Amino acid sequence: MSFDPRVTLFRDGLADARLEGLIIADRFAPVRPSQVVAPTAALRAAPDLGAEQVDQLLFGEGFDVLEAAGDFVLGQSVRDGYVGYVGAAALAATVIAPTHWISALRAFAFAEPSIKAHAAGPLSFNALVTIVEETQTLARAERIGWIAKAHLEPIGSVLDDPAAAALMHLGAPYLWGGRDSAGLDCSGLIQQALFACGLSCPRDSDQQELLGAPAPPEGLGRSDLVFWPGHVGMMLDAKRLIHANAFAMAVTIEPLARARKRIGEPIACRRLKMV
Repeated sequence: MSFDPRVTLFRDGLADARLEGLIIADRFAPVRPSQVVAPTAALRAAPDLGAEQVDQLLFGEGFDVLEAAGDFVLGQSVRDGYVGYVGAAALAATVIAPTHWISALRAFAFAEPSIKAHAAGPLSFNALVTIVEETQTLARAERIGWIAKAHLEPIGSVLDDPAAAALMHLGAPYLWGGRDSAGLDCSGLIQQALFACGLSCPRDSDQQELLGAPAPPEGLGRSDLVFWPGHVGMMLDAKRLIHANAFAMAVTIEPLARARKRIGEPIACRRLKMV
């Protein structure tokens, strides 16, 4: 049996104890739960600031730590299962259950219950927070500060239109491995849109090709996914798609016909199953 190294917590002979009996490793160790306490944290391919960013974690997300590696830790994202190295300073060892998620594209957190107070962040769309106190317009989130209640939704409240969630990111710059509102790649955009709608979603476009069910290439509709080798976009209607692309280095809207002429014929089209 083969395992995808992107989502298998196994590096240099050391594996997650939960994999014992499934893979061959020199040694196994239990993971230690942790939680992101920085606005964002890069998940890298190696324990080096210059290493490739393969994914990105947002405030409040969980990260299972397997081993320390200098200023980094090796582990696995709880939300999408991706494995890599995160700066240890971005994590807290105590995990607190989130109560809300950031529903605005970006949201600042203030040191005091006043919009004139020092601001931290911004936190990105889909970041997770734990609210412990409220005023009429602001809510205090543990570990970060006071956030406008208009920028929050309770856990369990979701959007019902992935394409609308994707459209919120229109114009955001392209960033390899990113899924932050300040910069994201093609599959990061799809993941953010689906997370906001309460749908699970893997990180990379080839993994996302397994989502939903096949969609007719000549009968595509809103929120259908269109795939090329190493690339994915989301349809806004029968003719236009939105995608984060390196051609424009931004999230853009493009006629599907033009994208097909420039990129080539899609290799798959998928229709999501909304909950």
